[in-house]
Amino acid sequence: MPSDLNFQLANARVVLEDRIVDGGVIVRDGRIAEIYEGKSATGTDCHGDYVIPGLVELHTDHLEVHYAPRPGVRWDTLAAIQAHDGQVITAGITTVFDCLRMGSDEDGGFAPGEMRSLADGLHQGRDEERFRADHMIHLRCEVSSADVLDHYEEFHGDPLVHLASLMDHSPGQRQFQNMDQYILYYQKKKGLSDEAFAAFCAKRQEISAKYSAKHRDAISADCAKRGIALASHDDATVAHVEESVGHGVKIAEFPTTMEAARHSHSSGVSVLMGAPNIVRGKSHSGNIAAADLAKAGVLDVLSSDYVPVSLIHAPFVLADNGLDLTRAIAMVTSTPARSVGLQDRGRIAEGLRADLVRVRRKAGAPVVRAVWREGHRVA
Repeated sequence: MPSDLNFQLANARVVLEDRIVDGGVIVRDGRIAEIYEGKSATGTDCHGDYVIPGLVELHTDHLEVHYAPRPGVRWDTLAAIQAHDGQVITAGITTVFDCLRMGSDEDGGFAPGEMRSLADGLHQGRDEERFRADHMIHLRCEVSSADVLDHYEEFHGDPLVHLASLMDHSPGQRQFQNMDQYILYYQKKKGLSDEAFAAFCAKRQEISAKYSAKHRDAISADCAKRGIALASHDDATVAHVEESVGHGVKIAEFPTTMEAARHSHSSGVSVLMGAPNIVRGKSHSGNIAAADLAKAGVLDVLSSDYVPVSLIHAPFVLADNGLDLTRAIAMVTSTPARSVGLQDRGRIAEGLRADLVRVRRKAGAPVVRAVWREGHRVA
């Protein structure tokens, strides 16, 4: 990385939390030193491009695509993370929470210890300065799994763990309250007969009834003790939201109904939806469209989920449809940062990290022109 952390971006549209300033940004020692209005002949001329905060990604499964690119194939751990890192940084994501699966299920395909190995690769890569984005860990805890606590315990004391989510993908629960979607996702995907599928569902429902509640309690209590932010997943009812609030949840990931989203938002829980949902105009699983939550004023955070570049695209789609651009950009910058207690990033403000993205957008997908993390030019 270059040693010169002092620079100026000029003649830009600088996106602040509450307004857009025609002017520029001065960076000193990797921190934002000044935001000014007006034209300047000094510094890098941005020619009217937007300068926005570096994006903060709380939930991406995309590392798995690089680590396991085909069934039964495992890529070199560091090489896989570096490939993932390159993709997120060129999408303008300067802080990324990489999701690691906790708990075995029939759809998992990962052996015990593989998630810990990926985490060790994240530590090694950070220590060796291999990565351009700032990588942290999000533990996706399948609470209905018998061994979720065993997997979770492998991360005890890991300083990269800043977020954990509680999820139950059993039939009749959360995302799959509607059995039509469960049939599509599991029976057809696995090619099961009706009899085999009925047995499959009964087994998963039995395991969920046995483990889910006690695992939710155990993980939420440990996260509270360790200062790890907690997220719910696929809440569908007011009762689900009340349970989540009782566990100390700060983020509601992918609520499946307007009722759950409204209640989460009014309870002070940040509502997170997928940026691909915004870009496509609908949910891939048939649940509520994120745009409907935005129109209702109850959408707080966007996540790229499975398409990294969607995180830079979605705010502009929202702005095209009437949402103030500053509010849309906050969904991928300041609000996710605050939701997990990161106060030093996510905004263009004096004294904060110079995590910055220069982006040009006239129509369609925006183009990321340059990315800085803590003042270092990384893309």
